[in-house]
Amino acid sequence: MAKERLTLYDTTLRDGAQTTGVDFSLDDKRQIAAMLDEIGIDYIEGGYPGANPLDTEFFAQRPKLRARFAAFGMTRRQGRSVENDPGVAALLDSSADAITFVAKSWDFQVRVALRSTEEDNLASVTQSVNAAVARGKEVAVDCEHFFDGFKANPDYALACAKAAFDADARWIVLCDTNGGTLPHEVERIVAEVVKQIPGDRVGVHCHDDTGQAVANSLAAVRAGARQIQGTLNGLGERCGNANLTTIIPTLLLKSEFAERFEIGVTQEKLTHLTRVSHALDELLNRAPNRHAPYVGASAFATKAGIHASAVLTDPRTYEHVTPDSVGNVRRVLVSDQAGRSNIVSELARLGLALDKNDPRLARLLDEVKEKEAQGYAYEGADASFFLLAKRVLGEAPHFFDIERYSVAVDRRFARNGGFEDQGAEAIVKINVDGESRISAAEGNGPVNALDLALRKDLGAYQRFIDDVRLVDYRVRVFQGGTDAVTRVLVECADGEGERWSTVGVSANVIDASFEALVDAINYKLLVSVERNDRQTAKAVR
Repeated sequence: MAKERLTLYDTTLRDGAQTTGVDFSLDDKRQIAAMLDEIGIDYIEGGYPGANPLDTEFFAQRPKLRARFAAFGMTRRQGRSVENDPGVAALLDSSADAITFVAKSWDFQVRVALRSTEEDNLASVTQSVNAAVARGKEVAVDCEHFFDGFKANPDYALACAKAAFDADARWIVLCDTNGGTLPHEVERIVAEVVKQIPGDRVGVHCHDDTGQAVANSLAAVRAGARQIQGTLNGLGERCGNANLTTIIPTLLLKSEFAERFEIGVTQEKLTHLTRVSHALDELLNRAPNRHAPYVGASAFATKAGIHASAVLTDPRTYEHVTPDSVGNVRRVLVSDQAGRSNIVSELARLGLALDKNDPRLARLLDEVKEKEAQGYAYEGADASFFLLAKRVLGEAPHFFDIERYSVAVDRRFARNGGFEDQGAEAIVKINVDGESRISAAEGNGPVNALDLALRKDLGAYQRFIDDVRLVDYRVRVFQGGTDAVTRVLVECADGEGERWSTVGVSANVIDASFEALVDAINYKLLVSVERNDRQTAKAVR
């Protein structure tokens, strides 16, 4: 039997922009739209043209997309005609292929938020849809607060949905705006709706206030809805929206959905999902959620030794899908709970082949456990583990020595008790190939100053680290009190998009930070020099 088509509608650029701390630039919007288009999203909602200069400019310079480009806005306001409503006019005049109107479908909201009548609200839906259809636009109507409205007054909520349908809206989208509806309620209510409106005209838009937006979206599909709205990485106001980064692989990889439906994302495009998810976080200067389903760094990570042994024997013992299907990788973590299987697997992943019976393996395992007793955490710092393994195995090249470093923080106080300026200056003395080099740098804080000074002059190795940058910095107090041991994890990236994490531990947070920074540079040099040597050897042959 032919599979039914499910449609994916992304609202990252509009609803996702309401996330606390997220502010898209025009270039951000263009890049995100391109990524969404690349993986096969059907509709990309660009924003609200006319509501702010950024969205207006984005629609004026419409991106070239294979997806349908959608504009979002309100139906005509109370007391105005469609012709005299500037918000509706901006939508009709935009470059969008489709218009998504938002309309109240809870009688309580009509009275309190709109201060309108139920009849006028229905007329607003009908007239706005008619106007857009007459202009050749495809139309969706987001029935805001639909599930709350249905539970309070099902007849009126259905009347709103039917008004949109009768006016020839392509999609009638049922919105769980407050995010408080549960999956069994969604399934029951959507089943009632599709008795009166064909399911291939019904969509769902869920918020994640109970942590069930993905489950609610899938429940709606089971009940008959055929469009799912959501955002990349679950961005959105309050607790976020239905996470398309979780929904998409579930639709493609779980037989209940994969055998019945097809979507615009192919199996091949699915392998880019982890990269796209992390690229969005990089644009927003956010650390990726390590525990995100499918795409998180820990999504296919195993820590306990007995589990690691089972995973290495047959990955199906602890993996519900293969990591490569979503562009992720399997990780067997190295920690104080690790056994030989963990160590061997992690070494193999990092490109170090070691037999399980190699006597050096026991020394490495003892070293890892001793270090973790001191406060180190290698499960989140694979680059530091790689360097430790190389040293224990006797395979670590030596690039430079730190002779000394110092850092000073300068704060100038004003007479009124505040401060006028602050900054930090670091000096690092490094010995490279027997030659001492002193570098100084100013930074926005002591760690930034040390990072800049450390990477300023490494002589013959400088070309390998010119594109390195610090992208994440995390501090944890390992043992409490004023004499606490501090653990610092840093994450670095290079111009090719490679990322690696290192760890430092000390009673002094600056010293712990510097240790992690030194490891980060040593790892980059080790990987780069080995790659360069292989390329040179290949050229000679």
